[in-house]
Amino acid sequence: MRTNPVKSLTSLVVAGLVVGLAGTGTASAAAQPAAALTAPPAGTAAPALAAPPTGKAAATANPLYKTGRLADSQCSPGDLPAGSTAAYRRFLQRVTNCLNKSWASQFKKAGLAFSKPRLLIVTKKVRTPCGPWLSGASGLYCSANKTMYMLITKQDLRRPFPVGITRLMAHEYGHHVQQMAGIWSYYWSVRSRAGKSAALQLSRRAELQAECFSSVFMSVHADTLPVGQDDWDAVVNWFRQHGGEIFPQNDHGTGASQAAWMKRGFAYGAPGACNTWTAGARQVA
Repeated sequence: MRTNPVKSLTSLVVAGLVVGLAGTGTASAAAQPAAALTAPPAGTAAPALAAPPTGKAAATANPLYKTGRLADSQCSPGDLPAGSTAAYRRFLQRVTNCLNKSWASQFKKAGLAFSKPRLLIVTKKVRTPCGPWLSGASGLYCSANKTMYMLITKQDLRRPFPVGITRLMAHEYGHHVQQMAGIWSYYWSVRSRAGKSAALQLSRRAELQAECFSSVFMSVHADTLPVGQDDWDAVVNWFRQHGGEIFPQNDHGTGASQAAWMKRGFAYGAPGACNTWTAGARQVA
């Protein structure tokens, strides 16, 4: 898989969960029907899957944290040649399929119901049910319609960076994981009552967890994606140096915090390493 210089990362930086900035809630998410995860053997009943937990424990002691290493979907989306919109779309869909397989298996291990997000690939900025497109965003997730929006720009086509693109998709998918696991409902219930400083810290906990979930996925599939160590180090170092500059309100965390949770997720390869909700304030600064 070909890669490009680190400066290509600028256009691939995560946009953040747009629903959080637009103020749209996700209270109806748990009421959505769950998709079947796997077909049970003939003559056996499918295991009953539970609705997501509620309250503080949904974030601090979620069943996902006890499921061990993320399921390996043997993700191999193939090369991403420059200049081909069709190849770019195919790559995004293949990565999404990998994310669906891994996280569906993980939710099944946790005994939690799960449904896949929708993927919508666009070539220009669009307004979503969660509000207007964020400036500088290459991708976002809207909880109102459980949709991941991925933007393909001319710059992306000229200089595709597969590792950076995959990291971005895995981050946005991480927000869907939070929603399906009940974490997002808890987050909004407490954020709605919090002052500005507390609300920003809650936002950082949510965003840094999504980044950690992303790194977990990258780690488990490092050999098949592939994720070269030099490329991964370059991505982490870029966020360490520039991550805090992207969101001046510090709702995503400082560059150092972002890099730390990226490294943690990659080192452990398990959702349990991403419990930002019990981490000390310095770890989510």
